[in-house]
Amino acid sequence: MKLISWNVNGLRAVLRKGFIDWIKKANPDVLCVQESRALPEQVDQVWPRSYELHWNPAEKKGYSGVVTFTKKSPNKVIRGIGKPEHDREGRVLTLDFDDYYIVNVYVPNAQRSLARLPYRQEWDSDFLAYLKKLKRRKPVIFCGDFNVAHTEIDLTHPKANKNTHGFTLEERAGFDAFVKAGFIDTFREFEDSGGHYTWWSNINNARERNVGWRIDYVMVSEKLKPRLKKASILSSVMGSDHCPVSIELK
Repeated sequence: MKLISWNVNGLRAVLRKGFIDWIKKANPDVLCVQESRALPEQVDQVWPRSYELHWNPAEKKGYSGVVTFTKKSPNKVIRGIGKPEHDREGRVLTLDFDDYYIVNVYVPNAQRSLARLPYRQEWDSDFLAYLKKLKRRKPVIFCGDFNVAHTEIDLTHPKANKNTHGFTLEERAGFDAFVKAGFIDTFREFEDSGGHYTWWSNINNARERNVGWRIDYVMVSEKLKPRLKKASILSSVMGSDHCPVSIELK
């Protein structure tokens, strides 16, 4: 099973940049898209016939939203985590398959001023409780834009960004809690060095110079570790300020 996750920074925008051709070439079994920023009826597109699309848009138009493409029909689709104060932003979409759940997530940004950091901490706690509830039934794969670099090797300038949104101690502790709960950062199972990023600023040629942050992840329950064949960052794929990340399971 090949899964790809990508924050496309606007589905309508990326469609103008060869998104459909890329899907056909990449050929994932599951594709989790974040920051779709669109309702289904706002997207005038004939999708590849091999995929079902499941949407969870935000109530606010042009904001947030996740979409999951899948070749296999899920047993059940769950939108949100059962918390109205979070679910109105269209950030979580869960597909229930026989062997595992796949959770597509777009984690809230704490904002440059850190004005939303308290909400982010509340969100992290509630989302982890939701994952633990799923995990009691069967293994979980959750992926998306987490809006945090976990460790110092996950961004180019850790010291300069010590108190910056996306690298505060509070946000990093939220990621630590995922690990303590028995979830694996799949990319770090295969690569323990720095210099591997998934997001780059649009200014100062940051992407060309590889001055970036690793804030997009695929996490899996420890029970799935024996089935993990590969985890990759697809940094050559253009079209967004993020690049896709992927895993393959036996």
